[in-house]
Amino acid sequence: MPRSSTVSPFKAWMLAARPKTLPAALSPVVVGTALAVRDDVFRWLPSIAALLIALLLQVGVNIANDYFDHVKGIDQPDRKGPVRVTQSGLIPPERVRLGMIVVFALAALIGVYLVVLGGWIALLIGLTAILSALAYSGGPFPLASHGLGDLFVFVYFGLAGVCGTYYVQALDLPLWVIAAAVPVGLLITAILVVNNLRDIETDRRAGKNTLAVIFGQRGTVIYFIVLLAVAYVVPVLMWLLGSFSLAMLLPLQTVPLILPLIRIIRRYADNGPAMNKALAGTARLALFFSVTLAIGILF
Repeated sequence: MPRSSTVSPFKAWMLAARPKTLPAALSPVVVGTALAVRDDVFRWLPSIAALLIALLLQVGVNIANDYFDHVKGIDQPDRKGPVRVTQSGLIPPERVRLGMIVVFALAALIGVYLVVLGGWIALLIGLTAILSALAYSGGPFPLASHGLGDLFVFVYFGLAGVCGTYYVQALDLPLWVIAAAVPVGLLITAILVVNNLRDIETDRRAGKNTLAVIFGQRGTVIYFIVLLAVAYVVPVLMWLLGSFSLAMLLPLQTVPLILPLIRIIRRYADNGPAMNKALAGTARLALFFSVTLAIGILF
């Protein structure tokens, strides 16, 4: 664990923000924007605003998780994941809480512009996204501690991310946009699954009942494989239904990235560094899949 005297304030806040998780925020905006371009409804400013909000919400969730897991005693010295700035003492809890508030406030401020464009639907998505982000680890009923974290990630970093990005540009929501959001949400959820599989023992001891704790190690590995399998089936179905060209199969090129991930989580679930590598690999998979899906949508 790094000492607070050896870590600069900037580096400490970078640890809190966890920039390696940001592909999870970028992926849905890329796909939603590609759909908007395909349908000739693309608008620069709403697209950029959606991207900024997505990034801020991801950072906000990371900081909130860091803070609330410390306050609730979930983070312990033997955790296998990256350093938590609150638990390690790198940043005082009150400053972490203030940082969380500032990040969510910035997201809400930018969101006002999208509410002006998208009306009550944009307002509903924005408010529930921020409230759910806070409730992910905080509040009297933390979603992550009751097996609901995966659902939150799928809905807000998948469905809402893709559909919201499209809606604030088109003010409409065709069914194929929702369909394209599903695999993105599943792969981003898979990132969380790897994270929770790594922390399964420490979470169990702390009473944090993630789905990984509920399913157990073997069940969580199967759950991870199912998420990925369904994600890859969706673009194939969208192509077979005739709404998109053969280019929709481009995401299949990322299949070789899956096998090393499965090998790691099956054999090294108790190895922190190996699982952190799998976590980064799953984030890359989600991003590469989303980029190739976006290209397939455009062509």
